[in-house]
Amino acid sequence: MNKTINYKKLIVIFLVPIGMLLSFIASQYPSTIEAIYSTGIYRPIGQILSNITSIVPTSTAELIYASVIILIIWRIILLIIHSFKQPKERKYIFINFIINIIVTISITYFSFILLWGFNYYRLPLSTISRLEVKPSTTKELEELCLSLVERSNTLRGLVKEDSNGVMQFSSGYRDVFARAYKGFENASKLYPELGGRYGPPKGVIFSNLMSYAGITGVYFPFSGEANVNITIPDFDIPATACHEMAHQRGFAREDEANYIAYLTCKMHPDVDFQYSGTLLALISSTNALYSQDQAAFKELRLKYSEGLNRDLQELNEYWKQYEGPVNEVSNKINDSYLKANNQSDGVKSYGRMVDLLLAEYRGEKAK
Repeated sequence: MNKTINYKKLIVIFLVPIGMLLSFIASQYPSTIEAIYSTGIYRPIGQILSNITSIVPTSTAELIYASVIILIIWRIILLIIHSFKQPKERKYIFINFIINIIVTISITYFSFILLWGFNYYRLPLSTISRLEVKPSTTKELEELCLSLVERSNTLRGLVKEDSNGVMQFSSGYRDVFARAYKGFENASKLYPELGGRYGPPKGVIFSNLMSYAGITGVYFPFSGEANVNITIPDFDIPATACHEMAHQRGFAREDEANYIAYLTCKMHPDVDFQYSGTLLALISSTNALYSQDQAAFKELRLKYSEGLNRDLQELNEYWKQYEGPVNEVSNKINDSYLKANNQSDGVKSYGRMVDLLLAEYRGEKAK
C-alpha cells in the first residue's frame, strides 16, 4: 500500500467541507452571487457546455450515467477478483476501493458547486422580476384559479386531440424541443436573465425508468443539458422542457423553475406551449386551493371543459401505473436533495410557485 498516494487522495476529501463552507458564505450574499456568479461566471460556462453537447443528438447525460453504472459494476468485479487472487492484500485493496469512491464523490460534489450549485443562493426570482410576493387571501387564490381555468379551457379548444380525445402534438417531441427556445426569447425581452444561446432539450431513451422514479425531467450541470422524460403525456412535455431550461439558465429553485416554465410557455407563440404552461399553473394553484377550501375547489372543478378533464384523467392514469417503492424512495431522495440545497420546504417548495402566480395576477389586475 503506497501511503504517500493515499495521503494525497485523502486531501481531496477536504473538498466536501470546503464546498459546504463556500455554499454557506454564498447564502449570506445573494446579491453578490447574482452579479458575479449567476449572471457572470455561470452564464458562459452553461452556454459553452450546452452548445458543445448539443452536437450529440442523444443525451450525453444519459450516456454518462450509463457509463458510470457500468464502471462501478466493473470495478466491483475487479475488486472481488483481486481480493481472491491476493488474499493477504485484501484489506488494503478494500480500503483503497473505499477511498477512491469517497475521493470521486468529493470531486463530483465540489465540481457541482462550482459549475452550477451556487445558483441556489442567487437573488429570489421575485426580486429579479420585481413581483411583490406577499400573503394572500383564499379569495385571491380562488380568483387566480378561475382565471386559469378559463384560459385553460380556451387554449384546450385550440389544440389537436388523439383518438381518445387527449391532447396530442401535431408533430413529434423533437419538434417541440426545437421550438422551446421561442418562449425564452420572448420572455428575455422583459427579463434578460432568461436569455442566452443554449442547446435544445433532449429526450431520454430510458424515460420509463425516470417515470418509475417519479421524474419528468433532469438538468445535468456537467453537460449543460435539459433532459426530458418523453413518455409523459404530450401536454406535459412543453412545460417540463421549459422547467429544465430554466435550470439550464441558472435558476436552481424548483418553485422558480416552475414559474419560469409557466411564464415562457405563456409567452410562447405556439398554442401547445401556452396550454402546457397554463395547465401547469392550474394544477399547482388548484392543489393549493384544495388545501385551503375544498368546497371552493369542487365548485371550480365543475367549470373544467371536457377536453381538460380528459387530459387530467390521462395524467392521473399515467402516474398511477408507476406507483410503488421506487417512486417513494426517489421522492425521499429528492426531498433530501432540495433541503440540502437551501430549499427548507423540500418537495413542498414546488407549491410555492403559487405565490409568484398570485403576485403576477395582482399586478395584472392593477393595470
